[in-house]
Amino acid sequence: MLVSYQWLKEYVDIEDLTVEETAEKLTRGGVEVDVLHPRSEGIKQVLVGYVEACDQHPNADKLRVCQVNTGEETSQIICGAPNVAAGQKVAVAKPGAVLPGGMKIKKTKLRGEPSEGMICSLQELGIEQKLVAKEFLDGIYVFPENVEVGSDAVEELGLRDTVLELDLTPNRADCLSMIGIAYEMAALLDREVIKPDCSFSAGEKSAAEEVSVQVEIPEDNPYYGAKVIQNVSIGPSPLWMQNRLTAAGIRPINNVVDITNYVLLEYGQPLHAFDLDRFGSNEIVVRRAGEEETITTLDDEIRTLSGEHMVITNGKEPTALAGVMGGAFSEVQDDTTTILLEAAYFNPSRVRKASRDMGLRSESSTRFEKGIDAGRVEEAAARAAHLLEQYAAGTVLQGTVEEDFRSDEKRVIETDTEQLNKLLGMDLSKEDILSIFRRLRFVVETNGNQISVEVPTRRPDLKIEEDLAEEVARLYGYDYIPTTLPAGVTTPGSLTQEQNKRRKIRRYLEASGLHEAITYSLTSPTKASRFLLEEIPGTVTVSMPMSEERSTMRTSLIPHLLDTVQYNRNRQINDASLFELGSVFIGESASLTKQPEEKKVLAAAITGMWEIHLWQGEKKKADFFIVKGILEGLFEELGVLDKIQFVPSSRKELHPGRSADIVLNGKSVGFTGQVHPSVQKEWDIKETYVFQLDLDALLGTETEDLSYSVLPRYPSISRDIALVVDQNLPAGDVQKVIEEAGGDLLKQITLFDVYEGENLEKGKKSLAFSLVYLDPERTLTDEEVTKTHEHVLSQLTEKVQAVLRQ
Repeated sequence: MLVSYQWLKEYVDIEDLTVEETAEKLTRGGVEVDVLHPRSEGIKQVLVGYVEACDQHPNADKLRVCQVNTGEETSQIICGAPNVAAGQKVAVAKPGAVLPGGMKIKKTKLRGEPSEGMICSLQELGIEQKLVAKEFLDGIYVFPENVEVGSDAVEELGLRDTVLELDLTPNRADCLSMIGIAYEMAALLDREVIKPDCSFSAGEKSAAEEVSVQVEIPEDNPYYGAKVIQNVSIGPSPLWMQNRLTAAGIRPINNVVDITNYVLLEYGQPLHAFDLDRFGSNEIVVRRAGEEETITTLDDEIRTLSGEHMVITNGKEPTALAGVMGGAFSEVQDDTTTILLEAAYFNPSRVRKASRDMGLRSESSTRFEKGIDAGRVEEAAARAAHLLEQYAAGTVLQGTVEEDFRSDEKRVIETDTEQLNKLLGMDLSKEDILSIFRRLRFVVETNGNQISVEVPTRRPDLKIEEDLAEEVARLYGYDYIPTTLPAGVTTPGSLTQEQNKRRKIRRYLEASGLHEAITYSLTSPTKASRFLLEEIPGTVTVSMPMSEERSTMRTSLIPHLLDTVQYNRNRQINDASLFELGSVFIGESASLTKQPEEKKVLAAAITGMWEIHLWQGEKKKADFFIVKGILEGLFEELGVLDKIQFVPSSRKELHPGRSADIVLNGKSVGFTGQVHPSVQKEWDIKETYVFQLDLDALLGTETEDLSYSVLPRYPSISRDIALVVDQNLPAGDVQKVIEEAGGDLLKQITLFDVYEGENLEKGKKSLAFSLVYLDPERTLTDEEVTKTHEHVLSQLTEKVQAVLRQ
């Protein structure tokens, strides 16, 4: 909502406040002023001039030589506007004048002829092109004849003004009007609201003789009123009205249309003027549209309607889309003489539906959607009738033809001083509270401390006791609400165990060199079937997707991480290490009948160089073991490393020799490995390694409390063994046998070499382990270590058919 400061002064006395102070008052009162727009900023020395003569330039076909009188002198000005002519009053920037943007006017010569100034268009005076009346769109602005020559052109155009741009919350529909804002300022300052003149002289004839009104569905249209104005003369609206419309962001059209727009801004009540002679009949019928019924709206678009849309008709065909936009064939034109003025209250949801379906937003629909003042429709119509009589020479016929189904029931909210103070944490007296309600123009009845407030129709946002408490708080002043400490028992806040673990995961991965990514939760059906943690019963599809690429809820984080790797590679960023903590969504079946299962998942994608130390001559590409090392460090951080196993994987999206399933306590909780070369080709990326973990399973695992042990006082004994085993036997299975056989004395096992090749039987490989034996309570003897070591070797021979390499 754009509010002219000068216009606002007509409804409430704010002469003692600057525009900045006015904005501050409104903002502190709960109606936020977002921006102040000074309309004449930077404009200096622009006067009203009279064009005494206008002759063809001797050296240019499109230029005119004008003699312009500015009150004190007559100057020659060269002008190229097509509409310049003798006898006009125009805006003249004399030499030394400054226009918006800092443009300075100087004496110059154009095609050999001297020019002492410039005749200005409205655009050159800082008015947006879309707000300029069509007759002046491609030329200079011409003032009405009653404007005084030599006067300040900026003043005459109403540009000595500042526009307040309001950032309204959706519940404050009452502030979508000048009078609504005036009520706010009057309440904040405890001053009176000056209402506009709504009087007019009714003609001899009755409007009921000319038209009839019928509303078929009262709940769609609780009130419809029609006034008839005859003998209308179409022409430009008065300059002051054009100025105010322009300040509010509305282009002037003609006096009739401008008056309906002016009252819309003034009262927040949309009106519509039909040309009664073009309306098609004297019968007004408000009904639902038929299926596939069409209407050509004022923007010359043919719109197809449905049975959920409401239309104004002449008994046969639609003449307007109710509350949104009028029809083209009944619009006011230059030869219009009789006006049918519509003032109605339409159901907000019905207007919202039509506006959304048609993709058509208007000043009218914006107000109807949020709810207008149902009690002021007739007053707004009377105001328009007054202006039409004054500025369109219209004769207003007697009475209003109407159908009225509005409820007479008053909206009363009960409260009391004790409860209001309790809600606000304040100690206001009853008199203070009643004073605030009086300033808000609420009708109040009291019984002891009990207060009954009758809410005016202009405030549809007030429904419950808490709403009244908010009104008291904002009028009293939020700054004056005392600051108090919370009462009662308080407890210090802390992270839950899960939150703490998630934070630990994030910090560990960032410290390891990975960057966090956040990707879309919506994906394509094809990607929803890739890189799954496990087989799923179904996916979750979106009923109204933005596109095919965003039509399904994701079931894995990896596809979008690969998209991100591809995006970076396409921009010459070949080294990327990314992780994401997010959710995947799993449906119970193909047809969703209940809420999908939401799983928390951790995934990562690593590609390119992992380490580059050029000064040391070292480079290391990302590989399976780097990713496995990151995971082992993560599991150690979470205290579950001793419960984790890496098992060779056969997932089709992963490289068959460089991938593993991650098993926790015998159950698969994720996978890691290189993306299969065919999948890499599909994504157009280089060698990339990924992992994905079921966080719910991982974080839900019970871990032992952290414990500490003293440094050993006694020496350890190391033994190295090289074992020849079957080529397909995992080293982890061999290590497990060693752990079980070594008992309490075996403290550490390290695999330090794997060999396949010459001097080994085909189908065999060599695994070299270093074993450390230690007893923290005493020194071990060689005999004890040898006995335990021989038991380890015998178990290896028995369980995995391992042979000591000679």
